[in-house]
Amino acid sequence: MTAPALHPRLRALLLEGGAIVTALYALLYATYAYHSKGALSVSGVADLANNAAPLMIAAAGGALVILLRGFDLSVAGVISLSNVLLAVYPMEGPGGALAGLAMVAGVGALVGLVNGVLVAYVGLQSVAATLSTMIATQGIALVLLDAPGGAVSDWISNTMTDVVAGVIPASGLVVLVVVGAWLLLKRTNVGIALYAVGRDETAAGLSGIDVRRAKCIAFICAGVLYGIAGYMLSAQTASGNPNAGNSMLLLVFASIALGGTSFSGGQGGLVGSVVGAATLMLLQKVLFSSGVQSFYIGLVQGMVMIMAVAFANLLARLVTREHAK
Repeated sequence: MTAPALHPRLRALLLEGGAIVTALYALLYATYAYHSKGALSVSGVADLANNAAPLMIAAAGGALVILLRGFDLSVAGVISLSNVLLAVYPMEGPGGALAGLAMVAGVGALVGLVNGVLVAYVGLQSVAATLSTMIATQGIALVLLDAPGGAVSDWISNTMTDVVAGVIPASGLVVLVVVGAWLLLKRTNVGIALYAVGRDETAAGLSGIDVRRAKCIAFICAGVLYGIAGYMLSAQTASGNPNAGNSMLLLVFASIALGGTSFSGGQGGLVGSVVGAATLMLLQKVLFSSGVQSFYIGLVQGMVMIMAVAFANLLARLVTREHAK
């Protein structure tokens, strides 16, 4: 008697890797709630959302490029430059906050456009192109602000770290908007093209997909998300730092790997990467609340990530083998 076949949606979820990291997040949250009594309160949830939101949004942007078998190192530079711009040129009030958001999103889009043109049309490797734009944007950030300082507008720092209707963290809403936009984009021709190019660029081109356009769009969208990530980070810090994005560079790629997005392209998505980022930040909280010394945190994070990724890859192989029977 043969075992029943997996439901297509369950199989897709397991292959994407999001199920594994979601289960890991739930386990870590239960552990955190056990050690920290305020973890289940509104303020506790808001604190987690505020801390994780910048990395979650940045990881979503990085995942777009990874889907195309590329690497985007400019994430660190765009976040740093966005943070500095908001601190050096603060604009008060709701209108100023929207203008600031438009400014950093525009900067991110411009950097993404440069990356896309260099990779898709000039033919540079993504690592070389994005390393160049990362250095350039960090250089601009240092010219504008050579040391930590400045002040982000009170409206941004207060509102974007507050809760909506006394229940929902504003930062969590921003992340939900990003995830919702991805779920819509994923079903459009652009989303289909991203996966097709990531799986087989030559076959995608032969099928009529404009490969260069798809790559350019991915880099532009990623840049916009990096700018928003810098915006959310600025709301937390309330000041500028020309090196603000440096510490997030490796964490972005770790989040993407933990979320099940394949670095060989064409498999995974933004949702798993977003949850992966939230999991890494929650893991830090768990380790702190458990009394683990700070210099062990990186070691434990690396071990947990390796085990989670290895288990997800093993599960994906088993599911693929079962489907092929």
